[in-house]
Amino acid sequence: MNLPRYVFRRALLGVVQVFLAMVLVFLLTEALPGDAAVTAAGDNPDPAIIELMREQLGLNAPWWHRLGEWMFGAVQGDFGRSLVGPRSVVDIIGSSVGPTLLLAMLTLALVVPVSLGLGILAANREGRLVDRVITSTTLGLYSVPEFAMGILLVTVFAVQLGWFPPTAVGGSALLSRPEVLVLPVLVLLLRPICSLSRLIRAGMIEALHSGFVQQARRCGLPPLRVQLAHALPNAAVPAVQQLARTTDWLIGGVIVVEAIFVIPGLGTTLIEAVSARDLPVVQGLSLVLASVTVLVNLAADIVARLLAPAAEVDG
Repeated sequence: MNLPRYVFRRALLGVVQVFLAMVLVFLLTEALPGDAAVTAAGDNPDPAIIELMREQLGLNAPWWHRLGEWMFGAVQGDFGRSLVGPRSVVDIIGSSVGPTLLLAMLTLALVVPVSLGLGILAANREGRLVDRVITSTTLGLYSVPEFAMGILLVTVFAVQLGWFPPTAVGGSALLSRPEVLVLPVLVLLLRPICSLSRLIRAGMIEALHSGFVQQARRCGLPPLRVQLAHALPNAAVPAVQQLARTTDWLIGGVIVVEAIFVIPGLGTTLIEAVSARDLPVVQGLSLVLASVTVLVNLAADIVARLLAPAAEVDG
């Protein structure tokens, strides 16, 4: 299958996945106990007041009617308005997306070169001390959950040593005080680096022992060119697809990190919306995150096909 047809087929599948995600997100949020009217009514709610608030918020309409209205608005970029405030969902997402994008972009910008460097270094020292140290360290760090690593780093480097601030206050402070980004980005980096570097190591070892690399060496090509131009593109195919899964993981990881370090991004907004049963905000955020996941996987599949056209790409 040629590349344009493959891209069209994957894009069409992505549209179907986003549509299914819209339906699933709505049904799951509808299944949450309570609603915004109950939450806003306080600890000792008056049933009459709750019923009046439900009527005003449109929560008494049948679920299929609300699903249709929400989907019709969502395809036009209108996710409705918050149930607990005067702002629109798009405005809420727009005001909190900055810190999340900053964390994700910094993580992705650092994870690729570091993972490549460690993976290539370990592959070229296969079986030696450097290889064993890198492999053992990455395996150990990968087993530590993000919340545990975050708490550990805050305890050691923020509380005990005082090298970095334990939390971030306000989205603008993230750029004006770059030191607040060190610990959150480090937490987000560790597990992706561990998984990607090990994949690149395995792929490089296989590629370095392959026939086409041996032939390139016999032709007298420089070792660096052999590794970067011949071995690395083939070794990088599974790593590219893993990078897409890493980006998916970042969605959940950022939520945890933002909660630990009090960063006012999408994760914090989602947690607050769930606590307040603000369903339009929960639905809008979930749909945005699901759409990003579909787009990232589509891009990864296209890059993997360009790197190794003969290889079969799932999908």
